[in-house]
Formats: sequence, C-alpha cells, structure tokens
Amino acid sequence: MSNLVLLLAIFVAGAAATVQPPINARLAEKVGVLNAATVSFFVGSLVLLVLSFSLGRGSLKGLAHAEWWQFSGGLFGAFFVALTILAVPRLGTGAVMAGLIVSQLLVGLLFDHFGLFGLRQIPLDMSRISGAILMLVGVALIFRR
Repeated sequence: MSNLVLLLAIFVAGAAATVQPPINARLAEKVGVLNAATVSFFVGSLVLLVLSFSLGRGSLKGLAHAEWWQFSGGLFGAFFVALTILAVPRLGTGAVMAGLIVSQLLVGLLFDHFGLFGLRQIPLDMSRISGAILMLVGVALIFRR
C-alpha cells in the first residue's frame, strides 16, 4: 500500500471516528451510555472477527506470548468510546473531536520523540512544536462560546 493510499485511508478513518460518537450518543438515548458503548464494541468485534477469519494472515497463537500491557488497547478503546458518547451531546461533536485530536497529537509527539513502545524515534523540533501550539489555539477557539 502506498503512503498516499494510506494517508487517504487515515482521512476516511478520521471521518468515521467523527461519525461514530454522534451515532452512539443517539443510541445511548435509548439504551444508556455504557450499554451503547457495549453495543458499539460488540458490533465492531463481530465485524473484526469475520474479517480476521476470512482475511487475516496472523495467528492468535501469539497471544500466549504477549505481555500484559499489550492487552490494554481494548481498555483504552472502551474508555474512548464511552467518554465520547457522554461528551458529544454536552459539548458538541466539533469540540469533542478538536479536544481528542489535539490530545492525540500531543501524546503522539511524545511517543515519537521518545520512541515509546518500540516505535521509530522522531525528535521534537520547532516545526512540530509550532504545529502543536497552533492546534492548541485552534481547540481554544473551537471550545470558546
């Protein structure tokens, strides 16, 4: 997959991540926040299960060798989904997405800088710091009412 195709896929995923919380928030009006998050994860898990068994080339045998913290992604995902379901009706989709994006950017910059989790190390420079500051200003403007 080329980097351009990957970048386009990331934009589609970003759009999908923006569509998900309002849909889940509407479901929460009928079933409650935690139940809506559970349904969201259940449907997503079913889709991934089908895709894993039909397209997957990996092996679940490696789970026995995974470290405990490598299972925490689902915990973070559950927190993310439940919190967005709770926050979107109160703050609005734009404000929630702005806060999420800037926090993801800041944490991502730290992960890159320190090469956390064995990722490639990309040092912070003035260009990256300036971009982060501009994003923070943007979030402040979006949250401002």
